[in-house]
Amino acid sequence: MGIRSVLEANFDFEIIDEFLDHYAMMMEILEPLIIDLGNNDRYQRSIEELFRIFHNIKSASGYLQIQPMVRLSTFVEDALEQLRTRDKVVNEETITWFISVSDMFMQWQEDFKMDNELSKIHFSLLILPDMEKA
Repeated sequence: MGIRSVLEANFDFEIIDEFLDHYAMMMEILEPLIIDLGNNDRYQRSIEELFRIFHNIKSASGYLQIQPMVRLSTFVEDALEQLRTRDKVVNEETITWFISVSDMFMQWQEDFKMDNELSKIHFSLLILPDMEKA
């Protein structure tokens, strides 16, 4: 049984549909925001927006009991919290890590669409890059 089928068996269809609609909208803007982490003029706005996105995913997936999404979004939210206190852009390694995280969430979006089981989190996503390195 795929992830969408499991959710629809346990939650109201409208809740699932609303979650998937909002999730799709967040996925559309995720990568441009990540790339903007390397732009001095857009850094702070991008950090705040990314934090909001991952906080929303964490909250919604927690309600829906989608544990892999809760785990990764919590990890990413914690990393973004560290970056919120900085006033300098992140390094290339950090941007690459965030793009890999984005790819995982995009894969999960595809899993929802195809009603597959959720893909496993790649271990490398649970290791923060050195965000201080130039």
